[in-house]
Amino acid sequence: MTAQREWFEKDYYKVLGVSETASQKDVTKAYRKLARELHPDTNKDPDAEERFKEVSAAYDVVGDADKRKEYDEVRRLGPMGGGFGGPGGGFGGFGGPGGATFTTEDLGDMGNLGDLLGGLFGRGGRRGGGAPRGAGPQRGDDLEAELHLAFDEAVRGVTTAVNLTSDAPCQTCHGSGAAPGSTPVTCSRCGGRGVLDENQGMFSFSQACPQCAGRGSVVEDPCPTCRGTGVERRPRDVKIRVPAGVQDRQRIRLKGRGGPGRHGGPAGDLYVVVRVRPHDFFGRTGRDLTLTVPVTFAEAALGADVTVPTLEGEPVKIRLPAGTRNGRTFRVKGRGVATKKGTGDLLATVEVAVPQKLSAAERKAVESLAAAGTESPRAHLGVS
Repeated sequence: MTAQREWFEKDYYKVLGVSETASQKDVTKAYRKLARELHPDTNKDPDAEERFKEVSAAYDVVGDADKRKEYDEVRRLGPMGGGFGGPGGGFGGFGGPGGATFTTEDLGDMGNLGDLLGGLFGRGGRRGGGAPRGAGPQRGDDLEAELHLAFDEAVRGVTTAVNLTSDAPCQTCHGSGAAPGSTPVTCSRCGGRGVLDENQGMFSFSQACPQCAGRGSVVEDPCPTCRGTGVERRPRDVKIRVPAGVQDRQRIRLKGRGGPGRHGGPAGDLYVVVRVRPHDFFGRTGRDLTLTVPVTFAEAALGADVTVPTLEGEPVKIRLPAGTRNGRTFRVKGRGVATKKGTGDLLATVEVAVPQKLSAAERKAVESLAAAGTESPRAHLGVS
């Protein structure tokens, strides 16, 4: 993909007399009209031939959908039709007095613009004269680790440690990369800047210093442990305070506890994914705890005070009214998960237990109850 230098200096839309939002059909229509008017065979004006060439060059770019897209991306760098670097330029000009240096790598969010400029000038620069990407301080990598908690730990919150093996600042040189008793020295080629500047007309470009690889300093006596990198891979424990009410698969961010930065850059972040082990009988819905409470047929039919456990350990009683149906849920206020946003409740759902085996006395009692029954529970279905 090749970009023409004229793209920075000419407004092809203005040459064709169309707007930037014109459709390809309108662009073609405008070109054909101008081509007929300016063709040297029919227009004897001395300037017609030059205008015809200009119109043809404009249509060659904006008349092609792919080239037009590239052209539009390039033109976003500067004022419309005014070129770059002139008075009143959209960026105050590039290079020279009042200008700015830049790198195509810094324009990665603008589609293929980095490729366009890289192909046009053969190198990258950087805005404001900073170091090119890959040079100077670099932020460390973000890391992820799992933390397994018991159900009650997740509900109440806990302070614990995450065990992981990852890159960490070298303990021998404390991240400097230099052997004990020595320090990195300022790079003699770039003077500690980490970059070398080069002017190319109206553009000023920067590239990483090859002598120090953009660090600004050189390690003459490398650390024997990390071999000059300032980083070593080792196991470590990271302390973490898990808030009350944390959910299963919730991610907790520990800022600056990830991979170490390079060349003086900040450390990355550590993301801890919480995995909560299920409880034997408690469940959870948001801040509410859930519990299935088995009751006998007699308790459900006649009513009863039933004792149920709580996660705190102190049991509570719920009153079942006579005729309690299977699956009815009772709410015990304030016995759920306590968080900064509030405390949930305990939701106790009744499950009528049907005995698998009956003694002779139990069978006789059930048969007597069945014989005494006057209503069918299936009457609403139209059957007995």
